[in-house]
Amino acid sequence: MPTSLYIRLSAMMFLQFAVWGAWSPVLAARLLGPLKMSGKRTGWIYGTIYLGAIISPLIAGQVADRWIATEWFLAAAHLAGGVLLLVAARQKTFWALFAVMGLYALTFAPTLALVNSLMFSHLSHPQAQAFGVMVWGVIAWVLVGWLLAMWRRARGSGEGSDCLVLAGLLAIAMGLYSLTLPHTPPPGAPGAVLPFVKALRMCTDANFVVFLAVAFVVATQLQFYFLGTAQYLGDLGVRTRDVPAVMTIAQAAQVIASAFMAFYGAYVLGTIGFRWTFAGGVACWLLMYGAYALMRPRGLVVASQALHGLAYALFIGAGFVYVNQTAPKDIVGSAQALYTVVLFGFGFFLGTQFTGVVMDRLQVNGKFRWRSIFLVPCLLTLACVVVLAVLFRT
Repeated sequence: MPTSLYIRLSAMMFLQFAVWGAWSPVLAARLLGPLKMSGKRTGWIYGTIYLGAIISPLIAGQVADRWIATEWFLAAAHLAGGVLLLVAARQKTFWALFAVMGLYALTFAPTLALVNSLMFSHLSHPQAQAFGVMVWGVIAWVLVGWLLAMWRRARGSGEGSDCLVLAGLLAIAMGLYSLTLPHTPPPGAPGAVLPFVKALRMCTDANFVVFLAVAFVVATQLQFYFLGTAQYLGDLGVRTRDVPAVMTIAQAAQVIASAFMAFYGAYVLGTIGFRWTFAGGVACWLLMYGAYALMRPRGLVVASQALHGLAYALFIGAGFVYVNQTAPKDIVGSAQALYTVVLFGFGFFLGTQFTGVVMDRLQVNGKFRWRSIFLVPCLLTLACVVVLAVLFRT
């Protein structure tokens, strides 16, 4: 891959996830603190992204696969999203913020699939090259968090709306930058069969169905990590101020794993195939939740954060490569959108509801029964490993 193309695609991935990383890790502090919102209302505002991932990606994939160049769609979506984020920064009531963030989700969710479809359309050897580009999304997530932290130390945290302002400015920057991306015209004819219909036809492939089913279950179980880890570490005695730093262990491991796959991904996938790559990724989550359930020693629990980053690269990152390789070339955008809907849409949204129910039921006198809580994802991720080993054949 030419160096100039690598830099352009990497910058795209960096800005894409810098936008999300600017507000997602810290907005809850504004909602629960200065705005005095309940945990339930905070959950609904965060859930707008997942609801958006159910509604808009397949529609956007249809548009990008048939009528509009992908870079133009990305530019329009991010520019509109940037304006909405700046508006959201000024909202102080639940319904107003929920409405604005809901509209924002409709603009942002489809871009998660489209940046991947644009990237894959310009890679000559996706198995060897994709991880080297995607790793910049993880780096962006970490760096933008550090940037916001340094800003707040220098200027004071205020009421916390600065995270939305930063995200809005980054989204506008991404929208403008998208206009400079390599031209990616619609690959299909306007009058052909609707791309999302062809994408759904991929479900006649038993392997693809198994992959989507496992991706859905895995996504629901990831909410035990996202929703439970911070409180769990605090209950284990990790100081509150140290929790964000501890959780960056996962991102650091993901960077290392993605860098490894950037150099050796083609060899790994060519040697053990997607089957054992996916199974190995899910097994990492199984081991992490196993360490969580043990609850001791604390150092083991903290170190197990690295398994999340490794798993994310081996399953979710490799999943985008698998979808690109499996899908007909004229519907890559819609196929990536289908994966996004299953994973970030239905999986993450329903996972928040499932995790919330489990945590509520396994709470006694205001204290969570963490061992029992984390045995649930242990069992379900174990089932996913078995299903991949037995039923997935690619």
